[in-house]
Amino acid sequence: LDVEPTGRKLKPFETTDEFIDRAISILGKVDKQFGENFEKMKVSGLLDLENRKGKAPGGYNMPLYETGAPFIFMNAAQLPGDVRTILHESGHAMHSFSTSDEWLLNYKSTPHEAAELASMSMELLTLDHWTDYYSNEEDYKIAKRNELLGTISFLPWCMTVDAFQQWIYTNPDHTPEDREEYFASLLDRFEIGTNWEGLEEYKKIRWMIQQHIFTSPFYYIEYGIAQLGAIAVYRNYKKEGKKAIENYRKFLNLGYSKSLDALYETAGIKFDFSESYISDLVEFVKEELEKLDN
Repeated sequence: LDVEPTGRKLKPFETTDEFIDRAISILGKVDKQFGENFEKMKVSGLLDLENRKGKAPGGYNMPLYETGAPFIFMNAAQLPGDVRTILHESGHAMHSFSTSDEWLLNYKSTPHEAAELASMSMELLTLDHWTDYYSNEEDYKIAKRNELLGTISFLPWCMTVDAFQQWIYTNPDHTPEDREEYFASLLDRFEIGTNWEGLEEYKKIRWMIQQHIFTSPFYYIEYGIAQLGAIAVYRNYKKEGKKAIENYRKFLNLGYSKSLDALYETAGIKFDFSESYISDLVEFVKEELEKLDN
């Protein structure tokens, strides 16, 4: 569970217009074109963001290939997660805008490892400007800390889901009891130090919260790959500033016209899953968290 020790409740916006306009401002601070693109989406009615009765759940960016502009759908409820969602989906949207002139449809449709690199990177590239949503310094620090913590706390869960899916399909004769026992063992393996005392029964069935296991077999590890890439993009941004944004834009412009490793290289990062590389990225996040504490 994500728990705020002080009990402080963050409320990043009051109205949908505030929500949108602050996103436009933030994106424009990262890159002028990003802000202008999002402004176009607002003016064109391509944002369906607020929660309402009877509305389908979830959030997504939908490319509209005929016009070149995308459409964003979500359920905003004045919560901190809404900020993350809109900026995440705006990363997908900028990917759509950047490939709008590509004539080959297959080059517009990127694999998840590339698509999620665009969106997860945008979350972090905008992070230093979240003050538009959180004018109170303490609120901003809490929001930034939660975002940074999320980049690394997500990875063990991603590995758990991926390993669980692999086991399910390579052991087709397993029983429900086998399934529960194996999933619990994966949590012990990947979520080291978690105390499940009193929640043992919940622990065994926690996999049920992940809809991908039911709807999209073998789709989840891509998020982990992209998350590592996004951390690397953010690290470059903290070191190089504008150059990192330029590389990110070059990556967006390519769509799926190159291989994944070439796309990551264009973004200025490695397509690397070695222990040393992952360790370096996690260490960078830890350093950023320490700066907040200081």
